[in-house]
Amino acid sequence: MSARTPSGPPAARHGWAQALATVLGALIAMGVVAAPGLWAAGATGLPGGSFPQVVAAAVVTAVGGTVELSGDAGDLAGTQGGLTVMPLSVTLTGALVVGRGFLRPLRRRAVAGAPELAGWAARIAALWLLAVLGLALAARHTYELSLGDGPLGDLGDLFGIRPVVGFSTDVPATVLVGLLWLAGVLVVALSVARGAPLPAGLLRFQASVRPAARAMVRLLLAAVVIGLVVALVVAATRGHPAETFAVILLGLPNVAWLALTIGLGATWDGRVEGPFGLPMPRVLDEVLRTPDVSALNLGTLTEHDGGRWWWLLVVVAVLLVATATVMAARSPARVRAWQHAVRMAVALALTVLMICLTVRISARFGLSVLGIGDLGEGFSGRVLLRLRLWGALGLALLWGLVTGFAGALLARAPRRRHGAGTPR
Repeated sequence: MSARTPSGPPAARHGWAQALATVLGALIAMGVVAAPGLWAAGATGLPGGSFPQVVAAAVVTAVGGTVELSGDAGDLAGTQGGLTVMPLSVTLTGALVVGRGFLRPLRRRAVAGAPELAGWAARIAALWLLAVLGLALAARHTYELSLGDGPLGDLGDLFGIRPVVGFSTDVPATVLVGLLWLAGVLVVALSVARGAPLPAGLLRFQASVRPAARAMVRLLLAAVVIGLVVALVVAATRGHPAETFAVILLGLPNVAWLALTIGLGATWDGRVEGPFGLPMPRVLDEVLRTPDVSALNLGTLTEHDGGRWWWLLVVVAVLLVATATVMAARSPARVRAWQHAVRMAVALALTVLMICLTVRISARFGLSVLGIGDLGEGFSGRVLLRLRLWGALGLALLWGLVTGFAGALLARAPRRRHGAGTPR
């Protein structure tokens, strides 16, 4: 009998079965969040039994897809529109499940080869591509639109017009953006997870990138938790629980991360018109329901709803200092305070850029009959929300430098007490 010698850690189990479990788990989790959120928003009342298709559309938009609105009523009437919005509660759920599934087979290892990581990611990506393709094809439905009893109804009866409207997705673009979304999630997962293995060539970046990446994820999740507490209090004290839970299950990170940037001092440009509205607290809808594009920031919120919105500034300052302190405490002691400040500034600016790309909203729908466009508020509307990016990035860099330096100084005292040395 020959003796066997140890040959190192066992090979990671990350084959096709594990990839399938990761993809299916993410899709199921996203559907479980989207379906009750859409139910609370009243989507079950849509005609034609289209609720499953609406849920599929919500999942598609959660990974960056765009829903296109279209219609047809012959040569006498036409519709046009589009919808770009990410229900970030659904997005965040899917990202957490995908990230955990990707990292699970890699735990308890220090180093993994680039071919191994690429092969594991490719398995997930191949199945994810098929899943997103199926959802994009399923996310489509048509409805017959009633013109009502007004001028449009009279024109419709006169000319026998029965407009049909519907929604669908741009399948190639949705698949491409869905793959980019997956790639971003996997990169963030590797950057954030403390125990995730990296190729040997990337180990030298571990000490500088991972503390900052983890700090930004903590910041974003802390903002969501605070938003959840506020939303539950509002639901319990001010009524309208269905609307509040629809926001929680579909757009809680949208609201929380919007508030985070406003607390930094950033300004969003927006407009709300017609029957549509923002899937957000009513005060934001009211500030933006003006004839022209309006500014949404601490100043306009305070003018509209009193001085309590300045508390956002205090909350954001506390969150950033706490984030910077934890980041400095988890970084090597040899890192100087100014290096912490620079890393915090860069990380916060990238986070604000991500918020800009994911929280923005663009929605437009219009109906015209015999060339008479947008007859009545019931048949047209527009929602727009976009960040003034360069100003926001500048504020993020400034906040990051100040809070990063303060966090480095606050992290020194515990290190002195524990004899871990101080940053030089």
